[in-house]
Amino acid sequence: MSLKKDKEKVLGETFDDARIKSFLDTQAPKGVDADYHCLEIAYRGMHQENFATFVTFFSEAGRNFNALGPEGKTIAQTVAQHRQSGDYLKALSAAGAK
Repeated sequence: MSLKKDKEKVLGETFDDARIKSFLDTQAPKGVDADYHCLEIAYRGMHQENFATFVTFFSEAGRNFNALGPEGKTIAQTVAQHRQSGDYLKALSAAGAK
């Protein structure tokens, strides 16, 4: 039996400003802080350059970079645990994330 993926990987997707801003509208699951969830989805779904732009839009929207996730950590604390996350963490830190 072969298992089919429910979603194919999108290569070369265009991330213009409108697409990047659309991540601000991400709905969080019940019980998860909306700001943390929004940051996590953007972090997991964007290349570093796009994420840096997203961080600017997130800041301009007055959102909370230090919101806590389900494990009681900020997104910066979560990202810091990942290899190759340096540029993402720099963008977050420059915006005031702790």
